[in-house]
Amino acid sequence: MSDSSWGPPVGQAGYWGSSEGGPVRPAQGAAPAGPAHDAPQAQQTRPVPIVPDVPAYGGDQDDERGTARLGGPLFRDETFQHRPVPADSQNPEPMPDAPQPPPAPKKKSAGRDLSAAIGVGVGLGVVIIASLFIVKAVFVGVIAIAVVVGLWELTSRLQERKAIKAPLVPLAVGGAAMVVAGYVRGPEGAWVAMALTALAVLAWRMTEPPEGYLKDVTAGVFAAFYVPFLATFVALMLTADDGSWRVLTFLLLTVVSDTGAYAVGWRFGKHKLAPRISPGKTREGLLGAVLFAMVAGALCMHFLIEGGTWWQGLLLGLAVAASATLGDLGESMIKRDLGIKDMGTLLPGHGGIMDRLDSLLPTAPVVWLLMVLFVGGG
Repeated sequence: MSDSSWGPPVGQAGYWGSSEGGPVRPAQGAAPAGPAHDAPQAQQTRPVPIVPDVPAYGGDQDDERGTARLGGPLFRDETFQHRPVPADSQNPEPMPDAPQPPPAPKKKSAGRDLSAAIGVGVGLGVVIIASLFIVKAVFVGVIAIAVVVGLWELTSRLQERKAIKAPLVPLAVGGAAMVVAGYVRGPEGAWVAMALTALAVLAWRMTEPPEGYLKDVTAGVFAAFYVPFLATFVALMLTADDGSWRVLTFLLLTVVSDTGAYAVGWRFGKHKLAPRISPGKTREGLLGAVLFAMVAGALCMHFLIEGGTWWQGLLLGLAVAASATLGDLGESMIKRDLGIKDMGTLLPGHGGIMDRLDSLLPTAPVVWLLMVLFVGGG
């Protein structure tokens, strides 16, 4: 600290009292006491105690009134000139231990563009319903197209993420043939087409080097079973006299199950169903899927299916909720293994075709079998 900040030497003007006994007190309005600059005078006086600087608590208002600020030598009461206030003191940060207001709760989000998802869903529904009740053969074509696109998405993701080259050409041709064979020749035709497709995959892959042959053909046979073969059961339902209504019931129950799971899980979901596979699914959501699907099943079997009863619909809805949930978890497992969120981007707000077929594919054979057991093959 510079000497000029300590004030005039002891014994000069502004001080009174004895220079030999007792502390020397500053007169009112005088400059602060400090160390003497004149050695002879300093020997005749007692040293003035000095305390360390103490942070000022008066704030800016004390500076403006000219009152004494704590700090520096003891007994200092001179008036300071007003000093500029730092810009950051205008908005001081809160004390570390000051209570902070709790953060505003985050609103739950669906994680997707709901408007786009609803629009695409309505558009797909119109195409499906129109083809289903106008010309059944057109609906078979819709199934075949969905199968081919789904196989393309699945094989593309396998190659990108795992370097697995499942042959797409025999899968696409065999998959479309599988759906048509199921509609024309029934279950026997579907099984024969499945076997021929698997053989075609084995033979097609032989045209390339042997490295990775086993994993490529294994993935190819899996894809043939997972996508076109399970989709063939939708074509099998369509062959009945009331096939259009059976397919409509199958679609409605699956959609209602997914909707119930989402609505109840979003509003009341707290307990995770399978956090390692799909963290967003909850047990409350599964309960909502079961309740929604059972009510819808009872109504559909009573009003849409000839010879059906409400209690059969309850069982059908329960089975659909279970199979749809397992199908959804199964594809979530595949996507987690591949390290992706969606299988594709073809459908805005939904992802890819496979992201919409995940619940439908495993549910199709369940609904077909229960319909045959309840009301016959038609």
